[in-house]
Amino acid sequence: MTTLWTRRRGGLRRRDGRAALLFAAPAYLLFLAFVLIPALVTFGLSFTYYDRLASGPQWVGLENYSYMFSDPRVWQIFGNTLVFTVVATSLNVGLGMLLALLLDRRMPRPLLYLLRLAYFLPVLTATAFVVPIWQFLYSTDLGVINYFLRAAGLEGVGWLTSERLALLSVIIMDVWKNVGFFMVILLAALQGIPRDVLEAATLDGAGPATVFWRIKLPMLSPVLFFCVTFASIGALQVFDSTRLLTGGGPGDATRSVAMYMYEAAFGQQDIGSGAAVALVLLLLVAGVTAFQFYAARRWVQS
Repeated sequence: MTTLWTRRRGGLRRRDGRAALLFAAPAYLLFLAFVLIPALVTFGLSFTYYDRLASGPQWVGLENYSYMFSDPRVWQIFGNTLVFTVVATSLNVGLGMLLALLLDRRMPRPLLYLLRLAYFLPVLTATAFVVPIWQFLYSTDLGVINYFLRAAGLEGVGWLTSERLALLSVIIMDVWKNVGFFMVILLAALQGIPRDVLEAATLDGAGPATVFWRIKLPMLSPVLFFCVTFASIGALQVFDSTRLLTGGGPGDATRSVAMYMYEAAFGQQDIGSGAAVALVLLLLVAGVTAFQFYAARRWVQS
């Protein structure tokens, strides 16, 4: 009897294992087709010279990496990307948190839904439609921002033509477009905090600041960690905002690593150089993400 029961349990486990493998197979196949194989092909191409219009891949060893790091522009481009990542991530998550706190309070439902829609609508809008509006706002001569500056007695500035301000202009547009995404995630997390815990703290005499720092913020730390990680990975790969708003200019003031990779691969028709930049960008994203996971042990509560 015991042997029969053991056989039945073994059969059920094998059947469950096959069912689990069947359900997980699509995810593994998608990962294999769209992540692992392209990454391996990119790794191989980064050691070749490959002009897809002229010839097939030709082995050049580390020449693409040597050329990239000897290019004096590349350090400014990596610097632009890191500055963009730090500032845009801080503003997106910080302002998203502030908006979530402002909306996590009692107010008429129509007003609440209207505000949520207003903040989230830019997230749904394609960057290609957003950019012409911001180019008009930033215009030196006819722009709305400079109009109000001149009305206040100040001089207009070149938001997109000044090397000091162009990257800041891109960051402002990026934050305006993406802050609603983080606001929605943090608002959902805020509303998931048990109300009885907050009411108990209030009855014990805790003020709003104490409730936020001692209760809400620790309970939100896993969600904040997700937002910071997600925002920084997206910022490190910024492409469409800089490409469409400034074209990387003036000079290289707003050029990102992703733009540099695109221009090497498709502008200069050198797929090998583009693959080398892509691999370095992948290592940069992996390094920043690994550091965030390491630092998370100090401030994220499980």
